[in-house]
Amino acid sequence: MRVALFITCVNDTLFPGTGRAVVRLLRRLGVDVEFPEAQTCCGQMHVNTGYRDEGVRLARHFVDVFRDYDAVVVPSGSCAAMVREQYPRLAGMAAGPAGPAGPAGPATPKVYDLSEFLIDVLGVTDVGAYFPHRVTYHPTCHSLRGLHLGDRPTRLLEQVRGLELVPLAGAEECCGFGGTFAVKNPDISAAMCADKVRNVLDTGAEVLCAADNSCLMHIGGTLHRQKTGIRVMHLAEILASTEHRQGGSR
Repeated sequence: MRVALFITCVNDTLFPGTGRAVVRLLRRLGVDVEFPEAQTCCGQMHVNTGYRDEGVRLARHFVDVFRDYDAVVVPSGSCAAMVREQYPRLAGMAAGPAGPAGPAGPATPKVYDLSEFLIDVLGVTDVGAYFPHRVTYHPTCHSLRGLHLGDRPTRLLEQVRGLELVPLAGAEECCGFGGTFAVKNPDISAAMCADKVRNVLDTGAEVLCAADNSCLMHIGGTLHRQKTGIRVMHLAEILASTEHRQGGSR
């Protein structure tokens, strides 16, 4: 199986440790993951803000870069959802469904969220991780409603040695980020994030985990400004951890 990592813009620019964690984790599981250096943005920002033509060009480039891989692992629910949901709607891209992992036509690569790849493709839930901390999980909107990940991420977290997973009240409610939504509606966005943060604090967790660094950046900013001491970590960073205090933080 030829497997590629699509790092995404946010991770590449702000959270490169997440990409390294994905590679470290997959290699530990025997997967020889490649990183095509020609990759760029998936076009989500452009399409969501009305720049359809630019988005189409980026989508076509994505297909050209990744078409020969059997699987493309994406540590971002929003970018994975972009490929699955938006590519079929872009001019010249869609030819019809092509299976559960790549619905943008036969030329479109099979894109998987990390948890999907681990459980659905590799067939593992215990990845050999060790993370002795109290953790709560926030299912981001795209991973929840776009990719329909269900309980895949929490099934993986439940198998991490030393980890205590605590439920998050109102987990399915949006954190208020939503990309340009946070810019266009800052007061509403901040209020939504405040609600999320209160629920996180009520868990008594040391770490807030999610599958999208954009949402973690939004929530983590409020947690940091309030001096809560709660860290935010991408799912990949926790699953890649094998010893005490290993893994990223914000």
